[in-house]
Formats: sequence, structure tokens, C-alpha cells
Amino acid sequence: MPRGHVGYPDTVALSIAFAQINPIVGDLPGNAALIRRARDDAAALGADLVVFSELVLVGYPPEDLVLRPAFVRAAAAILGELERESAAGLPGLVVTLPWAADGRVYNSAALVADGRTQLRLKHDLPNYGVFDEKRVFAAGPLPDPVVFRNVRLGLPICEDIWTPACTAHLARAGAELLLVPNGSPFEVEKFHQRLDLARHRVAESDLPLAYVNQVGGQDELVFDGGSFVMNRDGSLAHLLPFWREALVVSEWQCHGGRYRCEGHAEWAEEPRLAAVYSAMVLGLRDYVRKNGFRGVVLGLSGGIDSAVTAAVAVDALGADRVRGVRLPSRFTSRASMDDAMRSAHALGMKLETTAIELPVSAVEDALAPLFTGRPRDVTEENLQARIRGALLMALSNKFGELLVTTGNKSEMSVGYTTLYGDMCGGYSVLKDIYKTEVYALARWRNEQVPEGGLGPAGRVIPESSLTKAPTAELRPDQTDQDTLPAYHALDAILHGLVEEERSVDDIVARGFARDLVTRVQRLLYSAEYKRRQAPPGVKITRKSFGRDRRYPITNAFGES
Repeated sequence: MPRGHVGYPDTVALSIAFAQINPIVGDLPGNAALIRRARDDAAALGADLVVFSELVLVGYPPEDLVLRPAFVRAAAAILGELERESAAGLPGLVVTLPWAADGRVYNSAALVADGRTQLRLKHDLPNYGVFDEKRVFAAGPLPDPVVFRNVRLGLPICEDIWTPACTAHLARAGAELLLVPNGSPFEVEKFHQRLDLARHRVAESDLPLAYVNQVGGQDELVFDGGSFVMNRDGSLAHLLPFWREALVVSEWQCHGGRYRCEGHAEWAEEPRLAAVYSAMVLGLRDYVRKNGFRGVVLGLSGGIDSAVTAAVAVDALGADRVRGVRLPSRFTSRASMDDAMRSAHALGMKLETTAIELPVSAVEDALAPLFTGRPRDVTEENLQARIRGALLMALSNKFGELLVTTGNKSEMSVGYTTLYGDMCGGYSVLKDIYKTEVYALARWRNEQVPEGGLGPAGRVIPESSLTKAPTAELRPDQTDQDTLPAYHALDAILHGLVEEERSVDDIVARGFARDLVTRVQRLLYSAEYKRRQAPPGVKITRKSFGRDRRYPITNAFGES
């Protein structure tokens, strides 16, 4: 007697496993191996079906790789292998992949079971923020249910549940439960939005829903996991962990033709700083791992930004894979040298020192005939930063280590950074972190070790790095506030301009001087050319620089 079919006695309908895994974009054989491992583990636990996240066969987001026919064909070939293997009595699979048909490519979900495949296509394609799916995919029709063991399953994909159309159509078409593959990247305070969204779809359709998310880092995106199962009453039956891979088998019962997942789970919101720090750790760890670097190297100045970046790197990779370098000039204070040493010692990482005075003098001497009659200015300051960048890049090349930049979002916003100098490098963990939050994260890390962090407990950020005035030390007695507004004011204004897209008038109404707001806006716009050349960094906020915010470089607009 088939289990779970309407009209049969109440019984356990299905055992469904949810596989929250960490694929690599483009590594189709490796991703297929992850799928098979999860399938085999689920089989050992008695699962009938295993559900994966969005585009799991190719990794998410694949971007313009989808435009290569060979890429799409390779994914289809692996799907064929999984289909043939499914005839041997293994659990069914809900796997996801790009699918070519009728001269178009679709984002698809495939139910693979008993030697056959049923395909459904993503209907609602996101085209905002970091999402650009209309560029590479065609939209499919509203999807009908698929049938597995006489149970009618709805397979809406990610954005398909952000509006009611797909789930309403599936309910009308007789779906009995919803299995939703997702590729939902982390943003601060986003998880409650996922839950609220799921509760709306569950209430409208009167169907239970399983939300299966990806975990891991992909370029500037970090996927935080947190997959969940929600019953018809909006309660959580399962909640998978955040920040790591997991496999959970759920048991479903049918009562009077209605399905319910056994179990009960509670969600308590992770503190903001803990979530942000975990995102930075996972983003850096996977960027290094997936791109084949041996470790990382960074300039350790004794300032708060490099100290926090070093702590994230050690937590992500372990102290033995992190190289810190002091690069003192004639303007570097003894206190900064000592703070860098304290930071490295507290973290247990390597610290090396290479003075830059000789190469700086050599470059200045070479330029002296061309600069005759002109006073020293920011040009000579930038030479120091650029020589530091050249030396750090040489270490990166020689030892196969990723150069991690240490600049924060406040500096990147207003251009308080040097092209081909402190912007040199391949990745930035603070790119989407304002300076005021850098301080908050430092204090948090001195009191906590993130789950899965490889660094030591205790105070790993020197107190003097937290309390001294921030400075680039490119001229005598320099501080950031010689050039920039106080960071608490700067960051508040930037948040209004960047994350909120507020007008100058709106921000002035919050109590800031108009000339200050217009100056910050002018700096923000004029630094766009620098940000276009900046390394990728972990997306934390709703509006990170890069794919989230696409302003023109040449831009004469301004508000007064």
C-alpha cells in the first residue's frame, strides 16, 4: 500500500532529509560527490527523499557560466547519472540545476526517483540587489506538483515563494506539501524575514513548507544556512544550524489527507555582532579554501582595522596559516609597532617586519627631478602606502598566500584609501563594516570566540588599539579626524546615503549640519572609481558596495 496517499489510513507518510551543503561554483564533479554523500548518509538514516538547495549541482550563483552551453550540458549529464543510480532503490532526490530547453536556459528543480526525472522550472526570477537572474535565465511557467510515492509535492524555487502566485497555484493544483530549494545569502537581521515570508505562504496555501538553504562563502556572498521546516500552523518542526553543513531527516505523517512534520524547534535571534563576525569568518575561510590559497598575509599596523582582520583570519584558518607583516616608515610610532606585536602574540600568528624607508627614499629620489619646486603633499603620503602594497603583494606571490586588505566601509565610502596601496589585495573582510562597528566587533571578539572559530579565547585585540585615535601614520602627528568627520557622525550620514538612499534634506533633518552632509555625499560620489577597483569583500548589509550598489563613476549629480 503506498504511504501517505489520500484515502489510506493515517501512517508515516514520508521520511524526508534536508541537506544543507556547501557547493563550489563550477565544481560539478565535486558538487555531485557532496550530493551522493548526503544521499548515502540519508539512506543510512532511512530517508525516502533528500532535498538540496538551489542550483546545487553547479553552485550558486553561477552568473554568466550559465551562458556556456558546455556548462549546462555537463550539469545535465550528471543529472542523467543520478537518474540511473536512482533505479537501484536509493532515496529519491530533489536536485537543482540549469536546464536547457527550447533554446532557453531555466533555473530548475528535478525530482529524481526510481529511474526517472520530473523537472520543474523557476517562475519568478529575482533581478535586484545581488541577484541578476533575468540576465541568464528564462522564466518558467507556474509549476505544477510532482508526484513521489503518491504524494504531490510542490517544488517552488527560492524567489517563487516571495510572492503568493506560485504557492497559490500549487495549492489549487493539489500539492500536499512544499519543498523549497533556496540560495539566500546572509544579511544582518534577514532570517526573521525568511520566517515571516514562509508563514505568509503557509497561511495562504494551508500547506506545510520546508525551506532548504545553501551554506558557505561564494565570492562576496555568504550563505548562512538556517534551513527549516514549518507546519501548517506556522510552527517550526526543524531548524538546521547556521554557518555549517548539516543533514536532518524529518518524519511526515498524514492525518485526514493533511501532512504534518513531527518535531518542534524554537528560534532565538543570533546577536547581531555574533552573526556579522561568523559571516566574515565563513566568507574568508571559503574564499581561501575554494580558490586554493595556502593561507593569508596582511599588513599589521597596530590599528583597530588590521587587528580585527587578523583575528577573523586566525578564527577562519588557524594561526599557522596567517602571516602578519609590520611595514614601518619614519612616521610609524613605537606604540603602533608594539600594538601590532601584542595583537600577533595574542593570536599566536606569525609576525614579520620589513621597514619601508629605503624603498620610499629611492622612489622619492627618482621622482625628485620631476617634482622640482613642488612641496610635499598627499603624493608622498600615497607613495608609502603603495610601497607597502607592493611588498605585501610580493609576499603573496612568493608564498601563495592571499593578501587580505584591512580597509573598512567608512574609508571605502569616502575614498580615504590609496589605490594600489592599502587597497592592494584579493579579499576584504571589513569592506561592508563601518568603522564604528569595527570597534564593536573588536570588543565582542575580546569576550567571545565564534562557534567553530580556530583562534584563542581572551583579549586578542589590544586595548590600546581600541582606545587610541585612528591614524594612517603617513605624516607627523596625523589622525583620521584631520581629514574626516568624527566616525560616529560619518557612519550615521553614510548609512542614510548608502543603505537608505535618503536625501540630503532627510539627513539634515536628523540633526546633521547641511555642509557636512553635502561634503560626505560629494566624497561618496567621487570615490566610486576607487571602489570599482577594490577587492571583493563579505556582504553584510542590505546595500554593500559592488553588485548591490551600482552608481556611475562619472556622475555630476549632487544635492545642496
